[in-house]
Amino acid sequence: MGDNINIGKVLDRECFKYNFTSSTSTSTAIATASDTSAQDGVIKEQDRLLPIANVGRIMKQTLPPNAKISKEAKETMQECVSEFISFVTGEASDKCHKEKRKTVNGDDICWALATLGFDDYAEPLKRYLHKYRELEGERATQNKTNTYENNLANI
Repeated sequence: MGDNINIGKVLDRECFKYNFTSSTSTSTAIATASDTSAQDGVIKEQDRLLPIANVGRIMKQTLPPNAKISKEAKETMQECVSEFISFVTGEASDKCHKEKRKTVNGDDICWALATLGFDDYAEPLKRYLHKYRELEGERATQNKTNTYENNLANI
């Protein structure tokens, strides 16, 4: 039964992905985020898709060194990963909108992944996010210490 809900969300997102005439809050959020590049509700392909060179580089990392990747394969993957990012981000954005927040954070992305059935990705991402925040906290503390020590040395 939960699968039907997610499928409905996919279909809803497909309806207004490129057409911003819908009054759905997510379409407004997507249109607002792309206002600089959106003209008459159309998003330029270069703004909608990840750079193909980056996609190809990521694909090559998992293949043997002598493997080749066709242009069609790169373009297909480019379309898929861009759609996946939009799908997950849209779900996270809906959550933020309901909670009257304007900023989507890492926890929202993890929540969206789990909600959409990507638990295998949500859990490792939560661990990564936790480690990232720990390191950022340590870096901030280190920077404060260095600044304090530099100020003392300049006195």
